[in-house]
Amino acid sequence: MFHNALTLERNHGLNFFDHVAPEIGGLGVSIAGPEGNRALNWIASWDDGPAQSVDQRVKMALWLERFEKCGGKVVIHGATTADLNALAALYDLVIVAAGKGEIAQLFDRDPQRSVHSKPLRMSSATYVHGVKSRTERPGATDIWINIVPGVGTLLNIPAYTRSGACDILYLSAVQGGPFDAFRDRPSPAEQLCRQLDLLRQYLPWEYERCRDAELTDSRGTLAGAVTPTVRKPVGRLPSGAYVLGMADVVTINDPAAGQGSNSAAKCAQYYLDSILERGSRPFDPGWMQATFERFWDYARHVAKLTTTIASQLPPHGLEVLCAAQTNEKVAKAFVEGFNHPPSLADWLYEPEKARAFLAGAGAAPAPAASSS
Repeated sequence: MFHNALTLERNHGLNFFDHVAPEIGGLGVSIAGPEGNRALNWIASWDDGPAQSVDQRVKMALWLERFEKCGGKVVIHGATTADLNALAALYDLVIVAAGKGEIAQLFDRDPQRSVHSKPLRMSSATYVHGVKSRTERPGATDIWINIVPGVGTLLNIPAYTRSGACDILYLSAVQGGPFDAFRDRPSPAEQLCRQLDLLRQYLPWEYERCRDAELTDSRGTLAGAVTPTVRKPVGRLPSGAYVLGMADVVTINDPAAGQGSNSAAKCAQYYLDSILERGSRPFDPGWMQATFERFWDYARHVAKLTTTIASQLPPHGLEVLCAAQTNEKVAKAFVEGFNHPPSLADWLYEPEKARAFLAGAGAAPAPAASSS
């Protein structure tokens, strides 16, 4: 999670991990060259404050305990549509935050806003101890995006889990390529072994950092794929009552840009603001739709960023990354987009606007970009 989303947690007194989670000071980009070297390598920091990643198995457990201490009631139970019917009769508003399963199917796919019908990438993530810092930044705690053209991307993310500080090795694979090696859902130990073998072959500088990595725990892995989808936010129950979808129910993106928790936190804030503004008036379907539209005005930028990161890099995108190597203004503008995706809308996605931005930033042309 980046600074703006972390600020929301802090504003609500939910920042329970600030004193233990690694402070992620910067985000770097490396691109693998044809000889196993780094054809591109740069890093920029955030001006507003560091990022932070906490294992959701740890975070959510503590948040549920806090919820009960504040007077809430937690019921752990497989929720069905029948359960929602009963809840809707008891409460003024029912919000559904399940990203998958039967109750998520209450919310129809929005064909106008859902531009993808299949996953963009295949993913595998492993929580590990024992990753070393980069030799060019000894002791630093950074996110690194390592791009292997035509193959996929490795994100190395410092994090915190039950056993302390750790790292996440996240491979985002072009489908059918060498990084797409986890469809058989291997055991955690085998997944880590395969990941390290791929790093040794395609990202040797990262392999040297990770060669002694060990699993943080026996369940610290994930593998699979996500189809980016936008769903309609209002679900109608068999009883005729309505429920409101939030976060992954209504907007689910590929994990490649690390936006999931950030987007969920901001969705919660938009919804909270709308609830408080509503006062004693009913939470009817019109209000539900309007509440989602407020969030969508932000979330559409998250979807655009994520699609860009998880797709083949266009020539002007490579020009931006090349310019960032020698131009701090460009590097910071790109990195800030992960904290605040709307900041990228006016310059990153269209070739003419991107090149105008580079010219305005005083970035030198990148002649190699067109041939990469």
